[in-house]
Amino acid sequence: MIPDDPSPSHSHWDLLPPERLPRPTYCPAGMALGAALLFWGIITSWVILLVGFGVFTVMLGRWIAEILHERKQS
Repeated sequence: MIPDDPSPSHSHWDLLPPERLPRPTYCPAGMALGAALLFWGIITSWVILLVGFGVFTVMLGRWIAEILHERKQS
């Protein structure tokens, strides 16, 4: 059933305050790659294990730095 008035009045609704969204980042994907390499390295080779650990650690550090930088700006 379609109402007669297509734009009903919602005068009792409150507007939400403007919300600032965080910037997009590639760090979660990089951490996932690091974790995959880390676990793959456990099975195959210590070189892949070290690369995975390095990628995971660097991405985690960058993500934390981005979060801290955003909190300083707000």
